[in-house]
Amino acid sequence: MSKKPNIILLFEDHKAYYGHGQMGHGPEIHKPNFERVAKEGVEFTNSYTASPLCGPARRTLLTGLYPHNHGEIKNESNEDYKDELYFDKLAHAGYENYYFGKWHAGRGTALDFNCKGFSVPGYGNPYTTPEYKKYLKENDLEYIQVRIKKNFIDPISRNLGIKEGDLYSFKFPAYSEYVSSVMTTPKETHEAFFLVSMACDTLKKIAKEGNKQPFHMRIDFWGPHEPYVASQEYIDMYDPEKIPQHPNFIDHLDSKPELYKKQNGYLLSKDKQLILPNPLPWEEWQKVLAVNYAEQTLIDEAGGILLNTLDELGLTDNTVVIWAADHGDALACHGGHFDKDAYMPQELIRVPLAMRYPDLFEPGPCENLVSNVDYGPTFLDIAETSFDNPIDGKSLLPLCTKADIDWREDLFVETHGHFTTIVGRLVITDRYKYIYNEGYMDELYDLKNDPWELQNLINKNDYKDMLEDMKNRLKKWREKTGDNVEFSMIRGKKLER
Repeated sequence: MSKKPNIILLFEDHKAYYGHGQMGHGPEIHKPNFERVAKEGVEFTNSYTASPLCGPARRTLLTGLYPHNHGEIKNESNEDYKDELYFDKLAHAGYENYYFGKWHAGRGTALDFNCKGFSVPGYGNPYTTPEYKKYLKENDLEYIQVRIKKNFIDPISRNLGIKEGDLYSFKFPAYSEYVSSVMTTPKETHEAFFLVSMACDTLKKIAKEGNKQPFHMRIDFWGPHEPYVASQEYIDMYDPEKIPQHPNFIDHLDSKPELYKKQNGYLLSKDKQLILPNPLPWEEWQKVLAVNYAEQTLIDEAGGILLNTLDELGLTDNTVVIWAADHGDALACHGGHFDKDAYMPQELIRVPLAMRYPDLFEPGPCENLVSNVDYGPTFLDIAETSFDNPIDGKSLLPLCTKADIDWREDLFVETHGHFTTIVGRLVITDRYKYIYNEGYMDELYDLKNDPWELQNLINKNDYKDMLEDMKNRLKKWREKTGDNVEFSMIRGKKLER
């Protein structure tokens, strides 16, 4: 058995977390396996993304750097890898790296960076790969098929011919269709079970060989990013009529920057502007949310198979398990959004994070402000190594062991937009949140009294001193991380998903 602990990351994409079954509002999302990791380890209740977009957040995870430092500021920016990746450092420390799933961190795939397993370039589509077809054949399964429940794709501009009620198979190059759907094939045809199957086969091989060398393994699910996909057994767990209306669903956006009025998608927008006060009645969003919640539960079950396999193989005690997501989902927030763009509400920046390591981590919640900029240095700290170059993140291990250390009192998040290009920066404390939107109105929120961010306090005289304090905090973060990005510097960056 390896003396150094193994490291496993279960990583979800675009997870509707904040406000969806949280804070005592809405139905609880059934996630018993995530909760198992959280109960047996440490759940970080104030966990954030470094940037609410796949490519920037995923490159941050690899480097421990904010996007303005690693360069992958947009999806498909495809910047050179000029910084160390934690994979390479783990390999040098004697670890075998395995990767199964979505990459979307820039050019190439995980297999180009000291990893074995399954990975495809760009955003990718797991269902069009030879590996998926092999999986179907070995398990006597048919190709995934769904029935479309809600279609947000413009049938003219995208020319996919998708209609509500139609049967559909996901063969578009980027598995990101704007639809909500119910599977007509077994749950095992979902990509989450496909990825976990390959991961478990590898775990069995490692155990058979005695786990003499420590390993790091990532399972990067494509879901619950849209398209929202689940089988009926999971959808039946959620009664749409019992999903209460989000407190910020009715938001005329009068006190918000114009960013919040930008929206792509058939039925949702006109001339790329969100249809206000709401593009669809709440009764329609309830049905979409039910499928989203169902897919989260499906992914949780797939992750549970991996946890059980660790137990069966005797690998649990010597394996650190991390369960997280790259960023959030704006689904049905602030007037009825879908997907994400250049705004940064809590729905987009807050993410789940739980870490478990039996006999070492002190179980219980942790309220400290943490970010996925901290993941890379944490993995390396577990492996008793570190990045050679300066980084922006810091190891979470002291928080997991309840060590008596000084920790940050505020946290920095950045965006350069998605469909809309911007320089957006925010600083957040345990109560207040300030957002600088270059060229647009800024934002200030009291999250204790207004957790749904309905009252922008930016022009309130009573908060003048607080605003000045938050601006100074943001200035310190930008100075500390060498952030001097301006809009003119990023206009040429690609906007594709």
